[in-house]
Amino acid sequence: MTTYLDFFDLTQEPFSNAPVSRFYYNSAQHSQALTRLMHAVSYMKGLSILVGDIGAGKTTLARRMLDSLPESEYEAALLVIIHSGITANWLLRRIALQLGVENPAQEKLALLSQLYQRLLQIYESGKKAVVLIDEAQMLETRELMEEFRGLLNLEVPERKLISFVFFGLPEIEKNLKLDPPLAQRVAMRYKLEPFTAESTEAYIKHRLRLAGCPRMPFSPEALLAVHEHSSGSPRVINTLCDNALFEAFLARADTVSADLVNRIGKNLGLQGINSAAPGAAERASVPATNLPRAANNKLDLAEIDRYLEGLGKL
Repeated sequence: MTTYLDFFDLTQEPFSNAPVSRFYYNSAQHSQALTRLMHAVSYMKGLSILVGDIGAGKTTLARRMLDSLPESEYEAALLVIIHSGITANWLLRRIALQLGVENPAQEKLALLSQLYQRLLQIYESGKKAVVLIDEAQMLETRELMEEFRGLLNLEVPERKLISFVFFGLPEIEKNLKLDPPLAQRVAMRYKLEPFTAESTEAYIKHRLRLAGCPRMPFSPEALLAVHEHSSGSPRVINTLCDNALFEAFLARADTVSADLVNRIGKNLGLQGINSAAPGAAERASVPATNLPRAANNKLDLAEIDRYLEGLGKL
């Protein structure tokens, strides 16, 4: 059976929204963001944050950063926050587990002692402990913010024992203000802006090239239409381009036209660059209604643990 991959001589899907490291596009601003974040953790600055709108590429950058931290120099982990109902104790236990604490205690003081001892081991081994927090806008309580401030107080005379990098929506700024002393400790902040028309075109060409495409199937006008309908959001660019290639294949059209992109944008309900960011109602995290709850209607944190462990096996 012929597919649109065969029709356009592609070796793989060029516009999947799955986080495939091979397709990482090192735009000027992504490069600048990564350089600044790497500097912050290299010097153990404490807390850094990267913000951006939905679909801006924050998760992709978080994974890229994790891959860029040499195992010989860092004890690094990536923690994805998938629900705003997590507790401070659950958060501490997840951080402890990901940094190598075996059998984290349930009691908070004992848990903090275990975590402190583990951070000392990491320090004495010549490494740096770094935890990247994706979907950090889900950290919505003062209690959680206070726990991060407490962890940042763990230090030796030469430096802090742990650094955090928050990746998330702009709401992070509001959440940090729940604990003003923590907000004052932000050592580095960077915001990912939407792609320009030029960077949108470069992004599309980059992904097509890596997917083995022998020619440019989008007309210049179609590329501009993709930018206008996507508002420069990488995730929406992927959705538009994937749909455009498929529809062109169905029509047996060698070239994607602006009219085709405009029709797809309308069908997807995209309003373009002159309106609110597309997909503002969606959330990259798992909807709360889809997560398991115990009989008393409280969030089942044990099930979240199992879910996150499953993510680690992908």
